[in-house]
Amino acid sequence: MADVSTLKKDYQTVVDKHSPKNEVLKNSFKAFWVGGTICLIGQLITEGFIYIGFSEPDAGTLSTITLILLSTILTALNLYDKIGNYAGAGSIIPITGFANSMVSAAMEYKKEGYIFGMGAKLFTVAGPVIVFGTISSVIVGILYYFL
Repeated sequence: MADVSTLKKDYQTVVDKHSPKNEVLKNSFKAFWVGGTICLIGQLITEGFIYIGFSEPDAGTLSTITLILLSTILTALNLYDKIGNYAGAGSIIPITGFANSMVSAAMEYKKEGYIFGMGAKLFTVAGPVIVFGTISSVIVGILYYFL
């Protein structure tokens, strides 16, 4: 019988041989430039709304809505997933990434109908975020009040 330490060594050799190489710098660069590009697009949209006469707060709100719409459309066309596969964490900018995760969850259950399929699954992602966000804000508010 083979020695246990030899088996562990052989197993580790096989694992090392077949494990994908982690290219941290390359992946970080991809995430940085894609995330930065999404932010740049958002800033350009905001500046465009300001240019056509909206106030800065209104332009920010309209920019957010526009980014959500764009990421929803890209998700529906299966393009956002390709961006995510390329950029990794760079595509998970809070607004666009959250819209993508909600629409992706809903699209998986499209065949079950618009109400009990897409409608119900749309809130499986949003529900916990809303609940924990509300609870967190209440706790922070209480701490802020007393401190």
